[in-house]
Amino acid sequence: MEREFLAKKMNNERSARWAWCTYDWANSAFPTVIVTFVFSAYFTKTVASSVEEGTGLWGLTLSLSAIVIAALSPVLGAAADQKVQRKTYLAFLTAICIICTALLWFVKPSNDSMILALILFAVANVAFEIGVVFYNSLLPGLVPKTHLGRLSGWGWGLGYAGGLVALAIILFFFIKPSTPPLSLNKDAAEHIRIVGPLVAIWFAIFSIPLFILVPEKQVRKHLSATSVMSAGLKSMLHTFKTLKNGGPLARFFIARMFYTDGLNTLFAFGGIYAVGTFGLTFESLIIFGVAMNISAGLGSVLFSWIDDYFGSKETVLVAIIAILILGIPLLIITSVKLFWFFALLLGLFIGPAQSASRTILAKLAPDEKIGEMFGLFAFSGRITAFIGPSILALATMVFSSQRVGMATILMFVGIGGAILITVKIK
Repeated sequence: MEREFLAKKMNNERSARWAWCTYDWANSAFPTVIVTFVFSAYFTKTVASSVEEGTGLWGLTLSLSAIVIAALSPVLGAAADQKVQRKTYLAFLTAICIICTALLWFVKPSNDSMILALILFAVANVAFEIGVVFYNSLLPGLVPKTHLGRLSGWGWGLGYAGGLVALAIILFFFIKPSTPPLSLNKDAAEHIRIVGPLVAIWFAIFSIPLFILVPEKQVRKHLSATSVMSAGLKSMLHTFKTLKNGGPLARFFIARMFYTDGLNTLFAFGGIYAVGTFGLTFESLIIFGVAMNISAGLGSVLFSWIDDYFGSKETVLVAIIAILILGIPLLIITSVKLFWFFALLLGLFIGPAQSASRTILAKLAPDEKIGEMFGLFAFSGRITAFIGPSILALATMVFSSQRVGMATILMFVGIGGAILITVKIK
C-alpha cells in the first residue's frame, strides 16, 4: 500500500514538472512570433510609413510597456505570497494576453492601423511579462535546489521548441503556400495577420496542463483582496530597504537589469534587423526564426546540466562572453550567409543566459518570498528596459543605420556581465 502511494506521488510530481514545462511551450509562441520575428516585422515593414518610423514606434511601445511591467511586477508578486494564489493571477493574465493577441487580426496593412496595433501589443506584452512572474515563482516548489537548473533549462528548451513548431506551422501552412488556407487574402496580408489568432489558440490550449496538474500551497482564505495588496506592498517596501544594503541579491538584480535589457532589446529588434539590414523576406525570416529556436533550444537543454554541476552564475557568464564575441561580427558583416552563421552560433547562448538567471534567483530567494523575488526579478529586467529600445531607436533614427542601433545592445550585455562577476552564490 505504501509502495503504491509513493509510486502515485512520484507520478504526480513528474506530471506536475512536465505540465510546468508545457506552459513554456505554450507562451513562447508570443515572444517568438509576435515580438521578435513575424508581427514586429509586419508592423515596421507594412503597417508603418517606413522601416525607420516603425522601428522607432515599436521601440517606444516596448519602452512604455516595460515601465508598466516594472511598476506592477514586484507589488503583485509580493501580494501573491500573502494569499498564495499564483495560479489564479497567472490564469487572469494569460487570458488578457490571449485576447489581445487574437485581436491583432484586425491590424490591417495601413497607417490607419498603427495605433490599434501598438495598443493591443502593449497590453498583451504587459500581461505576458507579469504572468511570467507567477509562472517562475512555481518553479522552486517542484524540484530540490540541486535540480533547479535542469528543470529550468528543460522548460526553456521546451519553450524554444514551442516557438519553433509555431513558426514552422505559420511558414509551411500560411506564408509559403501560393494559395493560403481558409481563403486568406494575401493582398490584405491576411496570411500574416492570422498569426494573432493562431498564437492565441496555441497559448490557450497548451497552458491548460499547468492549471490542472501543477500543485499550489493552501490559500489563506481569511485575507481580503485589500489586505493582500496592502501586506504585499509593505513586504515589497521592506525588501527594497534591505536590498539597499547590498548583498548578493541586490548585485544580481542590478547585473540582470543590464544584461537582460540587452537581451530583451535583441529579441525585440532581431527580426527587424534581419529584414531591414540583410533584406530577409518574410519567408526567409520565418526560416531564420525556426533555425534560431533550434539553436537556442539546444543551448538551453545542453547547458541545463552544466548549470547544476558547475554553477548558475558561471553558466550565465559563459553565455554573456560568447554573445559579446559573436555579436561584434554581426554588426560589421554584409554577407547574408555570414549573418546566418554568426547568428545561429550566438543563439546557442541566449537560452542558457535566461534559464540560468532564473535558477540563480530560485537559489538565492527565501521560500516565503518567492513570488516577491520573482516580481523583483521581472522588475530588474524591466525597470531599465525602456532605455535599451529607446537608445537603439534613437541611434537608428539619428544615424539612419540599424547597425549603429543594434551596437548599443552589446554595451548593456557587457556591463551586466561585469557586475555579475561580483555576485557570490553559496
